[in-house]
Amino acid sequence: MGVKSADLILTDIDYILTMDDNLTEIQGGDIVIKDGKIVDIGKDKKNEYFGKTVVCRGKIALPGFVNTHTHAAMTLLRGYGSDNPLKVWLEEYIWPAEGKFVSYEFVKDGTEIAVYEMLRTGTTTFVDMYFFENAVADVISEIGIRGVLSTGILDFPTPGAKTPDEGIERTVEFIKEHRDNPFVYPAIGPHAPYTCSPETLKKAFKVSQEYDVLYHIHIAETEFEVSTVKEKYGKTPVEHLDSIGVLSERTLAAHMVYPSDREIDILAERGVKVAHCPESNLKLASGIAPVPEMIERGVTVGVGTDGTASNDDLDIIGEISTAAKLHKGYRKNPTVLNAREALLMATRWGAEAVRLDSVIGTLETGKFADIVLIDVSQPHLSPLYDPYTQVVYSARGSDVDTVIVGGEIKVLNKKVIPLDRDYLLDRANYWKEKIESIKK
Repeated sequence: MGVKSADLILTDIDYILTMDDNLTEIQGGDIVIKDGKIVDIGKDKKNEYFGKTVVCRGKIALPGFVNTHTHAAMTLLRGYGSDNPLKVWLEEYIWPAEGKFVSYEFVKDGTEIAVYEMLRTGTTTFVDMYFFENAVADVISEIGIRGVLSTGILDFPTPGAKTPDEGIERTVEFIKEHRDNPFVYPAIGPHAPYTCSPETLKKAFKVSQEYDVLYHIHIAETEFEVSTVKEKYGKTPVEHLDSIGVLSERTLAAHMVYPSDREIDILAERGVKVAHCPESNLKLASGIAPVPEMIERGVTVGVGTDGTASNDDLDIIGEISTAAKLHKGYRKNPTVLNAREALLMATRWGAEAVRLDSVIGTLETGKFADIVLIDVSQPHLSPLYDPYTQVVYSARGSDVDTVIVGGEIKVLNKKVIPLDRDYLLDRANYWKEKIESIKK
């Protein structure tokens, strides 16, 4: 066989962390990309192909990160009303601002800012629940980043729909509209068991079954939620949802801070996946999720940032670093949630959580070429003894040098190619002036 053509060849990569089932690690290797997918990976592959070549010395290659839970457009509310009790924060800041300003334009601008930040820090797929998701779909389709998108459905009027039935109907329309979109993965998003009736939850689940889409829901996020659901239904949130038949391998449970031991078993039995959002849970004083226990019992756990109004960033490297150290400290056990597990949460496990592990989440032939290159040729990342621990404990999102989505370079030399930074800053300031006017 002669030399084969390729669209892009990444060569001389210091470390390739494939994050596959065997955690295969390749030193000084190459990744070959054609038609948006990885066609070859390993040592000395560059001599077998011709095409555009990028030398990657001083870099660690990883699968593109998966942010399993966020509210992208809330970048426009970053830091607004912080350091208040949750009730004050929501009722006096967030809800009034959303009620007055959330629109297609608001969501579009906020999402563009979020996508800039996510790409810059290595996220190539994110799970979103908000309103005007058609605006989110438009943004990511143009820029070329993957999004699992759902409109929040609640039993009271929202910016997305006046009734839960209308929210479900609009979701079905959205699913049909974007079923062939290569970057948009429609989902259905009933908000939570305390804001949605059993009827709403079951109707939404039926849609997830009929159209084979993710069922994205907040569960057991706060003690308030647990007590509210217990008082109303006589069961804990997981038990309640299980009793009405909406827990399955399609279900992605955001937060899951307060499951009981029995509930963890239910999650494992039903194949429910969890999106762990440690920094948001800490800032809002919601608590610490029993992630090591869930992982030990066979529950797939990904990592999410939540929205930037409660985090306040979209940096997945920072998130997994916080997660790893948080659970070690809380359990007084330095072996809990090790660096490899933390990186799995942001890659393969995250892809499994959103049911996209057949196409993303690892660096393997046949999968989409969603790749992150981290620049480790820096003093704060030297010397390098173990690439996994160096990424989790020493790196930060700003160390991401190159990001590739579907074989297309989106970030190069730390510059986000598809978005204009100055334009985004202008839009952020435009909305800041509007939102601040509420309190005057």
